[in-house]
Amino acid sequence: MAVLAITAASALIIRKAAAPKPPEFTTGHSGTRMVMGTFANITAVAEDEKTIAESIEAAYKQLVAVDEMMSDYKEDSELSVVNREAYERPVQVSEPLFDVLQTSVAYSKLSGGAFDVTIGPVVQLWRSIDKKGTRPTDEEMAAARARVGYEKLILDDEKRTVRFAEPGMLLDLGAIAKGYGIDRAIEAMQAAGAAGGLVDVGGDIRCFGISPKMTRVWRIGLDNPDGSGDIPMVLNLSDTAIATSGDYRRFVMLDDQRYSHIIDPAAGSSANGLTSVTIIASRAVEADALATAVSVLGQKKGLELVESVGNTEAVIIPGGSGLEFIKTSGADAFID
Repeated sequence: MAVLAITAASALIIRKAAAPKPPEFTTGHSGTRMVMGTFANITAVAEDEKTIAESIEAAYKQLVAVDEMMSDYKEDSELSVVNREAYERPVQVSEPLFDVLQTSVAYSKLSGGAFDVTIGPVVQLWRSIDKKGTRPTDEEMAAARARVGYEKLILDDEKRTVRFAEPGMLLDLGAIAKGYGIDRAIEAMQAAGAAGGLVDVGGDIRCFGISPKMTRVWRIGLDNPDGSGDIPMVLNLSDTAIATSGDYRRFVMLDDQRYSHIIDPAAGSSANGLTSVTIIASRAVEADALATAVSVLGQKKGLELVESVGNTEAVIIPGGSGLEFIKTSGADAFID
């Protein structure tokens, strides 16, 4: 029996010695770059510096590609071609742009039109505030609103074409293209071999895998809307995305009144009811679209919408409430 015991112990030692050594990871950061009209930062975790560098560059390549395709500021973008020609003829588009448009229509239907990428004519009108310094007239607003409505966007799945039912329609993907780009960037990092990563574009974020702390939890701080730089809340995320919208992020001042960049498609006016809306979802494209929809719908209807969507949560700060956080039923699971 003693011989058997020694033999068993020896076998155990051999098995332990043969066990694979866990990989050692290192972390790399991209530094801040400009893309999609805002600041972007990427973090990659991998076993070697080469994989980190390749993962970061692959992610940026996707962000730039989406921006080149879906920006309405670039005259040669695919979206700009659609905006110029889709009333005159069906315009065949790439699979990524068609995918975003189909997803956009789905979120328009889900939100009852609170999210609507045909908002372009109204957005263009409000952009003129910066240049003219005056509010749009009622007549100008009525004319712009008449050209808005996702039901006027005609998509042909078989031919992959886009057509406008009304002249003067314009698509604006500012509330969804960033999220789509982040998702594409994450997929590129994974394909390049990163064990973990985070893509942050203008505060919209998606993370996956191993964090720089060598855990599978990424700690993300939410900014204080007062601009103080304080972090009033920290979220613990794992393979998750967040997007934040609010009237404190981008706005213009006119006659001592602040007008948010978020437009209510039904009213054609600035949506100012909520100071901040943060959506937690599995993909950035979902979080991006829902953050805008909830900002437009307001607290009650917005939270009801998020509660109706699976695997999605929201944290909002109502206007004039200071730092009062209103949360969906499952949001506490993500809060540190």
